[in-house]
This record gives sequence, C-alpha cells and structure tokens, in this order.
Amino acid sequence: MTAGFGAGDGRPMGGAEPDGVSGSSAERPGPLPPRIEPHPQVGATWPGTPGGTEPTAAVPAPRTGWSAPPNSGQWSQGPAPAAVPPGQGTGAYPSAPYGAAPYAPASHGAASYAPASHGAAPYAPASHGGGYPPTGDLSSAPPFPAGQPAWPGVTPPPVRPSRRRWPVVLAALLVVALAAVAGLQAYQLDQLGDRLAATDRRLAQAQDGDGTRLDGLEKRADALEKQAGAAFNPEAVASAVLPSVFRVRAGQFTGSAFAVGKPAAGGGTNLFTNFHVVESVWEAGGREVFLERTDQRFPATIVKVDKTNDVAHLRTTGKFTGLVTAPTAVKSGQQIVVVGAPLGLEDSVTTGVVSALRAAQGGSGPAIQFDAPINPGNSGGPVINGSKQVVGIATAKARDAEGIGLAVPIKVACDGFKIC
Repeated sequence: MTAGFGAGDGRPMGGAEPDGVSGSSAERPGPLPPRIEPHPQVGATWPGTPGGTEPTAAVPAPRTGWSAPPNSGQWSQGPAPAAVPPGQGTGAYPSAPYGAAPYAPASHGAASYAPASHGAAPYAPASHGGGYPPTGDLSSAPPFPAGQPAWPGVTPPPVRPSRRRWPVVLAALLVVALAAVAGLQAYQLDQLGDRLAATDRRLAQAQDGDGTRLDGLEKRADALEKQAGAAFNPEAVASAVLPSVFRVRAGQFTGSAFAVGKPAAGGGTNLFTNFHVVESVWEAGGREVFLERTDQRFPATIVKVDKTNDVAHLRTTGKFTGLVTAPTAVKSGQQIVVVGAPLGLEDSVTTGVVSALRAAQGGSGPAIQFDAPINPGNSGGPVINGSKQVVGIATAKARDAEGIGLAVPIKVACDGFKIC
C-alpha cells in the first residue's frame, strides 16, 4: 500500500499491477481509490452476525506522533509532540502525563471518553447519542480536584431563587400592616374613650352647677313671691274684690254686703252684711232686700241674723264669686283695705292698718280696730288684708273722732252661720 501512482498516464509505475487485480479490473485506466469501509451506525443490522449486531473489531491504538494521511489508510510519523508537564492539559480535557497511552478513539457516532486524573480509572463512555458530560449514575466517580468545576469547560446553570417565598413574604407584610392598623385604631379608640369620659365629667359638673343655680333661683323666686305677697298693693286687692261687693237697699236704709264662700246648696250665692242694715225689714216681718251694682238690681232673702254680733246672712239666686276668708286672726300693724258704699257711693275703697284687736265688752263680741276712713253706708262691707282675704266685717265708727273704725272678726261670722 505504500506504492505511489503516476501523474496522469493511468498506469502504475514500473508496469506492475497490484496484487489480486486481474481481468477487466487490470484494464481500467488510472489508479484505484483506497478502499474505505463505511462504519455502520450503532444498532445497524449486520448480515451474518447473531441478532444482526455490529461485530466487535480490534481497533489498534494509534501511536504517539503518528497520523494517517488523508484517503491513504496508512500511518505516517509526524513530529513528536512537545513535553506536557504532569497534571496540565492543553484542551478542554486534561491530558495524560507525557509518555502515557493516549485516549482510545471513540467509535463512530458515540460520545468520547472523559479523561481521568492521573492514576485513576477512566470514566465510562456516554451512551450513544449523548454528549459531554456523560449521563447516568456518577456516584462511584472519583471527585474532581479542589478549585476545578465539576465538569471542565461547563458552567453550571445559576440557581434561581424560589418564587414561592414571595407569597409568604407578602402575607407576613400584610399581617404586620393589619396588626399596625389594628393597634392604631385601638389606641385611637382608647383616646376617644378618655375624651368622652372627660366630657361626661365636665357635663356632669356643669349640670350639677346648673342644678345648684336653679335651686338658688327657685328659692329666690319663692322669696320674691313671698315678698310680693307681703307687699301691700291696694289696687290689686280692689280689682280682685270689687266684683263681689254690693250695695244693699233695705226699705229706707242702705248699706254694704259681699259674697262669701262656696255657692249655696240650692243654687245662688251666700252673702254677709250687718244686722242693723236689714233690721227694719226683719223687725217688720219682711225678708226681702235688694242688691244693687252698676245699674243692676238683684233680689235677696234674709236667711238668718245674729243680733249680738251684728251679723246677717243673705241669699240671692244670682251667681257671684265668693271671697276667701283669712284662716288666722289679724295682727296690729297689718295693712288692710275697706270696700263699701259710704253714703250710697258704691265701689268706694279706703286703706289703713289694724290698730288693735279688741275683746268683747258689754255683751258685744270682740272687734277689730282699724284706722281706715269709713262712713255711714260702709256697714256690712268687707275688710281685706294684703293677701286678698277677708279678715272682718266693717260695723261702725267712733263719733266725734277720726281714724277709729270697728269690724266684726270674720271667724265670728263663719262660726255662727257655717257658710264660709
């Protein structure tokens, strides 16, 4: 196979035919191309072998420094490689120490062997179609030297952080935010409660103060009412009393009378006057008298008389407002108003004070002495205190003297007739 071929004459040099060439083959012009057997793929069918598998053929290990010329099938010696220090490589794989056997070439279509470190067994070849690094169980493979990657020339993929932590982090932040909001709201509610409590205390204090002031005002109002009641007002007294006071005409005599107490049992109004006002009619056997007021005239009947105390009980069918009698006796110095018809002049009003309370004398009952001016015609008229209550019935005055008048106490009249 080392014989050469001529240049363009189609004949072998020296005229010699190659061995084993005869017949028509010797007559073909030109050199024969080298015989190259195709290397079948792994798993291809081989005729004449059991199961059609690829027969195992011994592959001679190439020698160091030898290379095959293209399309020649021969090995030729090339230049010797340079010495490589132990433990260092020149390519992607670390090379074996100088003088060691080179790696076995990989079969066609299979992955190359991975180099082993010095003195260690080589790695198992990768499966067909696989690449570097080999796959499979590498638990028994020796470790790589420190500082070198697990697979030389291959950068491991970066480890991506797990995205499952973000929901947890967000949930934790949300819980913290909610807790902060809840705490803030609790603090605000507590502050609001304190403010409401303080407001309630201030309101209670203000209400207590207002209540105290109102109580004081009520007491002062009561006191003022008492003072106003105690204050003597003849105008107010006269306005309240005059509608219940009448002029009495009994025959040829005139005097005064006033309505008192509640309405009569059979209807009408009860009245008081002096006995000496109706004495002429009573002694004559008559019982009818007349009440006159503002051009009006009402008949009245003499019901009963008290000659000793000079009091007479009259009754009329008309309805008039009765005056209220005083529950207690008068005192000296108390102011009074006397209402009547002196000399026939109706609705006359005079004022004065109580001079004294006189005991009964000479068979006559007790009497009230006052200084209010009275004249004939005032007999039978009411004596009124500042509270608009009847305290007595005007009866007489002293002759040849001024400022001395007498009245029958109202209690004597009420006890004798039971109409008050």
